Amino acid sequence: MTRMKLKQLNLQNFRNYEKLTIHFNKNINIFIGNNAQGKTTLLESIYFLAISKSHKTYRDKELIKFGSLFSKIACELIKDDSKIKLEIIISPQGKKVLINEIEKRKISEYIGTFNVVIFAPEDLEIVKGDPANRRKFIDVEIGQISPIYIYHLNQYNRILKQRNEYLKQVVNNRIDYNYLDIVTKQLANHGSWITQSRNLFIQKLNKYANNLHQYISNFVEHLTITYYSNYALETNEITPEAIFSLYRNNYQRDLIKGNTQLGIQRDDMHFLVNGINVSDFGSQGQQRTTALAIKLSLIEFIKNETHYYPIVLLDDVLSELDDVRQTQLLNSISDKVQTFVTTTNLSGINDELIKAADVFLIDNAMILKREGDSNG
Repeated sequence: MTRMKLKQLNLQNFRNYEKLTIHFNKNINIFIGNNAQGKTTLLESIYFLAISKSHKTYRDKELIKFGSLFSKIACELIKDDSKIKLEIIISPQGKKVLINEIEKRKISEYIGTFNVVIFAPEDLEIVKGDPANRRKFIDVEIGQISPIYIYHLNQYNRILKQRNEYLKQVVNNRIDYNYLDIVTKQLANHGSWITQSRNLFIQKLNKYANNLHQYISNFVEHLTITYYSNYALETNEITPEAIFSLYRNNYQRDLIKGNTQLGIQRDDMHFLVNGINVSDFGSQGQQRTTALAIKLSLIEFIKNETHYYPIVLLDDVLSELDDVRQTQLLNSISDKVQTFVTTTNLSGINDELIKAADVFLIDNAMILKREGDSNG
């Protein structure tokens, strides 16, 4: 079994942590403490090291401790028999990413070094939230395993912005159709690549998630995930030429509206449980089960795509499960992956699992290892 392990985490001026070094020796690591003490911040830092983005904020500057000039997050990762040092430095000027102390010019050269799957209460928004939440989910998960996807996505967004600026400024009798054709062809090229990648991702995810959803629901519910492309083309027709033709047919509408009406920025995914759209008509329980199945399925998906199991982060989600499901969830993943858990108390977690874990007490951004835990 091929696995990655986080051995050491270092924080400097990250949120409410001024300076921290913490070592991890076991598969299960539990951060326990009251709310607003810094438990979630530790998971956020691990997630940030993998994705180079926070799951809590879009603004990197918010991660810099108040009054500090910069923030630094670093870790030591074990991958096979190799040690890898990852480091991200955040400043008001931007962020630097380093692998083994060598700075990478592009984020796409950094992402994918290690993968994480995070479970958080806000994951329910993937199912019941607006389409932007689902597009973000797709982009983050494909981007983890395919740096070239990030390249195409960034290029698409850059060209889309350029095209929209032109559409807003142009006067009807001064339209430069040659220029419009050039930027539209570029948009179609990247849009075609992204759409095909998203389709393939959803097809694979559908298989893994349905198997898990049936298991979680005691085999009474069947989950189907479908990808809705704004291009509305059959899969075998998703070519740059076909998409460019769609854009050209919409030139007048785009000019009237002053922005691009077609494209991946309007895509969505639908979740059907026994044929019913669970986002619109499912119960809270069905929506939560669907979100859990989707996130759990990423563990095997990432393993099959990268040959490495990801690191799993459970951010205050155990409280939403009954005692049996808490234990089942941890049992199902603890032998495969390194897991980091935040919780306000240990009640409901199986005693054997607690004995197998390192438990850290978090109090006002200070960390104490629970007395009696070994260094493993």
